[in-house]
Amino acid sequence: MSARDPATTAAVGRRAFVVGTGAALLAGAAATADAQAAVVDGPLPDFHPALNAELTFPLAWGNSPIRDFRAWRRAARAKVEELLIVGREDRTPYAPEFTGRRQQDGYTSELVTLSLTHHERVRAALLTPDGPGPFPAVLLLHDHGAKFDIGKEKLVRPWYDDTRLVSAQAWSQRYFSGRFVGDELARRGYVVLCADALGWGDRGPLAYDQQQALAANFFNLGSSLAGLMAREDARAAGFLAGLDRVDGGRIAAVGFSMGAFRAWQTAALSDDLAAAAAVCWMTGLKDMMVPGDNTLRGQSAYYMLHPGLPRFLDFPDVASIATPRPMLFLNGGLDPLFPADGVRAAHDRLRTVWRSRHAEERLRLTTWPDLGHVFVDRMQDEVFTWLDTVL
Repeated sequence: MSARDPATTAAVGRRAFVVGTGAALLAGAAATADAQAAVVDGPLPDFHPALNAELTFPLAWGNSPIRDFRAWRRAARAKVEELLIVGREDRTPYAPEFTGRRQQDGYTSELVTLSLTHHERVRAALLTPDGPGPFPAVLLLHDHGAKFDIGKEKLVRPWYDDTRLVSAQAWSQRYFSGRFVGDELARRGYVVLCADALGWGDRGPLAYDQQQALAANFFNLGSSLAGLMAREDARAAGFLAGLDRVDGGRIAAVGFSMGAFRAWQTAALSDDLAAAAAVCWMTGLKDMMVPGDNTLRGQSAYYMLHPGLPRFLDFPDVASIATPRPMLFLNGGLDPLFPADGVRAAHDRLRTVWRSRHAEERLRLTTWPDLGHVFVDRMQDEVFTWLDTVL
């Protein structure tokens, strides 16, 4: 047998590669001329219907092969925890430092700086009603709103900063009928804790167009922006539960918009909450992934994006991990961010799970047909009354 000269073999290989590449380029040019655009409806790929159809949420209660509900809750929570991709559960001591104490009308306000993770210290507003206690408590979770100069100040009047007070009052007028929800709750007898998420207030301010880069850098560092927020919120619930002034069995999470997402998510991840009220954030994923939806713009969506989770669970499926605890979901019928069909489908899903646990009376699903994406005084009053009932 004769062996081909290595140099000849290499030359033949190079020629074959060049010829093949040229042919491919010619074929590709012809195909491109006939092909439709690879990206349609703005940022959606043209094959997004096929990807959408692949989402069957196999770990959802009823879809999962797990038939014991407690076992399902453990498995579903473990999957969410796994996909937070922020490392192990953080047990760093909170080591709270209290400052800025001021007596208000029926309650005391103060600032508390604590370690929600081992990475950094976070400053939060803490309101305590007058009286002996222990009191029921509310973990109050602020919205997104693409407004980063204030975070906790959106919900708690900033007695410590006149500049932020001006901004906070304008925000309160726009979304909350001029009320500060945290101060209202404290007057009604609730301890209130409200901290800044990363990017807001003391931990910002972030610029709107920096969000995507921040989230991408978290991914590059093997972590997740949304996962960090989820972990911090669960830790904040644990801090509240450990305060002597708080009745650890009577703690609820309350939030509006992104804060609502945070409220039901924290209820799913933490056993320290007895209830949660979510105002203007509940729908199905498939109902959001449609042309024109705000989610498709990227940026702000990264605070609520856990990579890989939709391969297992939809939004109402995650919220259902909190079953059978009391939950309130309020939505505005004119909310452009959460169209009625998506809200209705999500509500049906939630109702099915609570009903399966013979706990449908603990689930309240309300739509205000004449309201949009707001948390105005009459919606607040419904939440306050509901909290008084369930806590």
